[in-house]
Amino acid sequence: PLTFILTGIPGLLMSSYWMALPLCCLYFIMLLGNCTLLWMIKTDHSLHTPMYYFLSMLAVADLGLSLSTLPTMMAIFWFESTSLCFEACIVQMYFIHSFSAMESGVLVAMAFDRFVAICYPLRYTSVLTNSLIMKAGGAIFVRGISVVLPVAVLIKKMSFCRSHMLSHSFCLHQDMLRLVCGDVKVNSLYGLTAVILTKGLDSLTILLSYMMIIRAILSIVSQEARAKAFSTCISHLCAVLIFYIPLISLSVIHRFGKRLPPLTHTLLADIYLLVPPVLNPLVYSWKTKQIRRRILILLCRR
Repeated sequence: PLTFILTGIPGLLMSSYWMALPLCCLYFIMLLGNCTLLWMIKTDHSLHTPMYYFLSMLAVADLGLSLSTLPTMMAIFWFESTSLCFEACIVQMYFIHSFSAMESGVLVAMAFDRFVAICYPLRYTSVLTNSLIMKAGGAIFVRGISVVLPVAVLIKKMSFCRSHMLSHSFCLHQDMLRLVCGDVKVNSLYGLTAVILTKGLDSLTILLSYMMIIRAILSIVSQEARAKAFSTCISHLCAVLIFYIPLISLSVIHRFGKRLPPLTHTLLADIYLLVPPVLNPLVYSWKTKQIRRRILILLCRR
């Protein structure tokens, strides 16, 4: 059976506990932070608003993205197990790209939430109804699983006759595609199309939303009201930057940075998949007054 060989961090022993222990800490912080957010939003009725519903969707996408990479990362750095069968690699690749597309879609929904809250505050509750939020969540989920599905189907039909050594500790489409023996034009074209239809359109939509948000904020006369309106967007802006900066950097390096050291590719891929799920709960807990107050109440009770 076809087996891929995964790569740890170049220049570092795979059994190094100096890497395994920080990874475990990152995954623990990610699980604790996102599960705590979901629990607070579910149990606290004051958080049953559109903004926090979208935040719970972001937490679910972050959990799915991190748990998709967890098995192989832990297998490499704890047990020195680097081999992964072809089918398991395709499944992991599918879930990584699907949850990444879902997270991008949730960030668009959150940008729309901020747009309505700032530009049309009197119509906020009438526009963002529970029905619309459920439909948006369903659309984000369906888009994530359907756009990436042909990627997995196409690459499953390919034959691999080169080295089976992958460049990362998990399976990514671009990384698997470079090992294919044969014509990959269709795979590359659809992969590029899938990226444009998801993260490309999403980033443009978010940019357009914030252009209108900034325009609305600048039209406010009171300086204090301007600062208050903009402060409601800081958490979402941080989440957007945390997600898109590593993604864009990784895409550019995969396309144009083939002469760069392997460590650069590895670290950027790890940052893209591990850092946003860890930082998003911390950012929202720090910048959102209701969540911060809820955490303080829980700590005082204990």
